[in-house]
Amino acid sequence: MDFKFYFSLFLRRLHWFMLFLIIGSAIGLTLAKVLPPVYVAQARLLVESEQIPGNLAASTVRIEATEQLQIIQQRILTRDTLIDMANRLGIYSADAGETRPRMDADAIVSDMRSRIEFVTSTGRRGVANATIVTIGFEAPSAQMASTVTNELVTLILREDVGMRTRVARQTLDFFEQEVSRLEQELANQGAAILAFKEDNLEALPDSLGFRRSQQAASQERLLQLERGETALLDRRERLVRLHEAFGDRADTISPASSNEQRKLQGLKDELASQLSILSPENPRIKLLQARIAALQGVVDKQLQANSVTQEGAPMSAHELQLAELDGQLAFIADQKKQISDVLEELRISIEATPSNAITLETLERDYTNTRSQYDQAVANKARAQTGDIIEALRQGQRISVIEQAVVPSKAMKPNRTLIAAGGVGGGFFFGLAFVVLMELLNKGIRRPVDLTNRLGITPFATLPYYRTKAERIRRWTIIFGVLGFLLVAIPAGLWAIDTYVTPIDRLIDTITQRIGLAGLMPPAASVQV
Repeated sequence: MDFKFYFSLFLRRLHWFMLFLIIGSAIGLTLAKVLPPVYVAQARLLVESEQIPGNLAASTVRIEATEQLQIIQQRILTRDTLIDMANRLGIYSADAGETRPRMDADAIVSDMRSRIEFVTSTGRRGVANATIVTIGFEAPSAQMASTVTNELVTLILREDVGMRTRVARQTLDFFEQEVSRLEQELANQGAAILAFKEDNLEALPDSLGFRRSQQAASQERLLQLERGETALLDRRERLVRLHEAFGDRADTISPASSNEQRKLQGLKDELASQLSILSPENPRIKLLQARIAALQGVVDKQLQANSVTQEGAPMSAHELQLAELDGQLAFIADQKKQISDVLEELRISIEATPSNAITLETLERDYTNTRSQYDQAVANKARAQTGDIIEALRQGQRISVIEQAVVPSKAMKPNRTLIAAGGVGGGFFFGLAFVVLMELLNKGIRRPVDLTNRLGITPFATLPYYRTKAERIRRWTIIFGVLGFLLVAIPAGLWAIDTYVTPIDRLIDTITQRIGLAGLMPPAASVQV
């Protein structure tokens, strides 16, 4: 390989190499100088488990630590929260004597989200380890990074307390409303059962046995009355036949006497027997005589009342007997009617009892189900009250601060040496690549061996092209002028863009997002488990 020839070719293209080297070096060195320092402050949080054993008193907030942290992160990264925090802390306020273009709300939100670091570590799967949260924020000043990070910690703690107490209070409110609703429903169902029982008091299933026994007794009484009625009808018929057969002589055959008359005759018989052994002045004889006198007056009145017809004519013994029998038959008929009415009422109530039993059973079943729900709701309300107290006292799962964010002593980014070396190295690489590419694309004849290889002839001698001194001066003047201009213009342009248009770091982020390179890197505000 003819290294001398290739080196001569490189020297001929040296101005192109220098062009790319100066451009890369100018950009790298300028960015290393212009890019603002990025300070990162971090704070560490710990998710603590419940302070009270769950078998003694459990919290009603059932949420996993990772899920809770994700919810808190999304709420903190909302548009309104980020804009409010940026305005309160003056994150994008220009320093004294500094001119900085005003950012719109979308740009502020996007930039804030890219600066926030939210990393969660729970250890390996299947191993019970503590949940550690690392909060960080990137800022151009160390104090701003520490201030914003501590503000994020405050927001996380406040959101944690607010979310858990809010969930516990909502749970308690729900069960309080449920208990009130079930109380009202129980009252309504109890009133419906009471009204149904009052409306169907005589046809309820619990009194069915009594009504059946009452029905049997009434039917037995009705049979007895019918037998008595049959006997009285037979007696009346015999009296009528005797009277028709014997006339007035039949009156002596079947004398009629009332109960009072029989009692009076009994007392008289007793008095006669007592007088045979006692004197007339004996108190017992006097008592019997007084009772006989009183009962005699009653009998006389009955005989006087029953011995005349409605027209006032005296009644015969036969007529008295028929009148007494008719009175007893009328009484029996009245009793039969009353018992028949009672039996009809009992029949109606007994027939209505099965449907009433089904309706009552349905009402009582609904009442029992509602009562079971009510008892369960009361028990849940008690647990919700305990959970609310636990969250109010912060005895449940909570997030505590392990380490507050402190002011960082040095900037974490950018690595200025790496940026400068990358610019110089990039310019060197692209300059060398451009020179090689130009020579590969050049198919011209540049040395004698090319004549032999391509044309098949051997030259006697070759003469190189010599430029005049004026051509060389003009050529190098143009080259050094362009290179010098670029060496000054590139840093000046980058400085002007950073100062008057937009910060260079923000412009780089915008460009990487536009060309799709930003998606290749994980976002800063993310949860890693």
